[in-house]
Amino acid sequence: MDAIGSGARVIALVGPAGAGKTSLAEALLHAAGAIPRLGSVESGTSLGDASAEARARGGSTELNLMRFNWAGDDYILLDAPGSVGFAAEADAALDIADLALVVLPPEPERAALAEPLLRDIEARGVPHAIFVNKIDKAHGTLEDLLESLEPLSKAALVARQIPIRKGEEVVGFVDLALDRAYKYRAGQASELVPLPPELEDSESKARFHLLEQLADHDDALLEQLLSDETPDLATVFGDLKRETAEGLVVPVMFGSAVNGFGVRRLLKALRHDTPSASATAERLLIEGPVIEVFKVSNETAVGRLSLARIFGKPLNEGTELNSSTGDGHRAGALFGLHGGGTIRLKRGEPGDVVGIAKADAVHAGHRLSEGVTPSAPEQRAKRTPNSALSIGVKDHKDEVRLSTALAKLLEEDLGLACETNEETHETLLRGINEEHLALALDRLKRRYGLPVEARQAAVLIRETIRKSATQRGRHKKQSGGHGQYGDVVIEVRPLPRGEGFRFEEKISGGVVPKQWIPAVEHGVRDAMLKGPLGHPVVDVAVTLVDGSYHSVDSSELAFRMAGRIAMSEALAACAPYLLEPIDQVTIATPGSATSRITSALASHRARVLGMTPREGWSRWDTIEAMVPEAELAALHKDIRALSQGMATYDAHFDHLEEVNGRVAEAIAQRASEPA
Repeated sequence: MDAIGSGARVIALVGPAGAGKTSLAEALLHAAGAIPRLGSVESGTSLGDASAEARARGGSTELNLMRFNWAGDDYILLDAPGSVGFAAEADAALDIADLALVVLPPEPERAALAEPLLRDIEARGVPHAIFVNKIDKAHGTLEDLLESLEPLSKAALVARQIPIRKGEEVVGFVDLALDRAYKYRAGQASELVPLPPELEDSESKARFHLLEQLADHDDALLEQLLSDETPDLATVFGDLKRETAEGLVVPVMFGSAVNGFGVRRLLKALRHDTPSASATAERLLIEGPVIEVFKVSNETAVGRLSLARIFGKPLNEGTELNSSTGDGHRAGALFGLHGGGTIRLKRGEPGDVVGIAKADAVHAGHRLSEGVTPSAPEQRAKRTPNSALSIGVKDHKDEVRLSTALAKLLEEDLGLACETNEETHETLLRGINEEHLALALDRLKRRYGLPVEARQAAVLIRETIRKSATQRGRHKKQSGGHGQYGDVVIEVRPLPRGEGFRFEEKISGGVVPKQWIPAVEHGVRDAMLKGPLGHPVVDVAVTLVDGSYHSVDSSELAFRMAGRIAMSEALAACAPYLLEPIDQVTIATPGSATSRITSALASHRARVLGMTPREGWSRWDTIEAMVPEAELAALHKDIRALSQGMATYDAHFDHLEEVNGRVAEAIAQRASEPA
């Protein structure tokens, strides 16, 4: 394939899982002559979804890049996964796309699946259009679907077409902008046909409605309509292009990717309506020639590539580049990505998307420029990784390999995060949801030969006390020569929740020499690392009030041991009890699932604080609740199941709360079991 030339148009294919985005990409490539035959997602022969994980799941798991030339223009498709767990891939595509093509299923009852994506696209200011796929399998009408979608979009939805039906089957369409009728032909361009007489009235009304919507932002067109003048096609197409680019309207088209229905008409619309790379640069606040890095890929035939879009001037191999952070980088070989393969490019042209080799210090979110230091790009909030697994390897010799592999996964998947819990010494891998984490584990095994052991991350239980107590602790040991002697008396009392730990001394007469008082505190803290119930102790105050020492045998170690003995015995006498972490959880859910989710919260020991309509959204609610951290993993699964995978949540630690009943008994039982 020839290198993509200047002015390439970048289209992000986005939409809910199962809408047929990869099939549409395949159909566009086939219609443009870029591939000799139409592949299939189901049979594993599509150009996209080429990874082993995507093939195994029967759907996209990462961003796929494909390119083609049609009617003399160059296009790059960014086919993004639709699953919520892989949303960070769609974020990367939207960051640099000229146009987002939202691919939707035809059923009106599934329209709500589009709202989170549409709201995100609107917030980013990305021009977008809608393609309703699988129209040959539609059960409802296009009018019903548009009516369902309308409240989900701030911009007006403009139907570019109306269907021609034969019974219940959609056999063609009327292009409202062209005022022409077409009949579908499988795998071929649609055939121009006379407008069916029974559609004349509805077509006239639908076309006038399209013109009215465009006239809302064009006074000259409004004047023509008021004067009963028929606007010329240049005016109609010009308004469609301008108003789409400005986010004032969202064109809606339909077809069937697997049959090739409406695909060539879509190509023509993309050719006409997609904004230029310079318009995208303006939207991204890019000044001057810039290379915008949006993703890293570690799994290509040529190794690690920093994927970037070029704005303003060509990029040559070996170019010295400055980043917005002030660092210098040298561009290695340049490649175009096409499905699962790469294409060596002589140079990258403005508008092109390239993979830059040997730029290991360049990461997603970097902005580069030749000769000058570019302005810093806008930093967007990352997806919240609410699910976590504790991971490790059987053989300690593989720990370095695991660390290296995780670093590579994290740099290419911005939805992942990794941290070490210093208390439990667990390596925690965090992801958007369980599906996302399962994919990461599969990649660790396939790419790096690391069969990682994974389990639910430990919930950090604490314990505290109800009562006060005074306790003596004495450490005395004689073994020839100098012995060990430390003797202390401490008062222990509970503190209000969240106060932590407080230590003070009220020694008189020097019964405990001042140089050894810090050792007593160390011993007390040692005992608090594991209380009588097996967990770290919080919210207690300790006062050293008395003791004694030996002029020869006393030492720092002896008083540390004495403090530890006193504290251990005091805690057991102070009516200890368990505390568990409680998170404040904010759930965003379609209104249709609200009652089911609130019921599920009750079954997970949660306390619902309130529910309000989600601001700016149609028929969505926000639920605030306090949820035990131990229940979050199970609650997450319920929330997804009860909302068709649409509901999301954010969780943040709020406070510790007493554990009662069977839950407390179960925790105590686990703590008593041998490690």
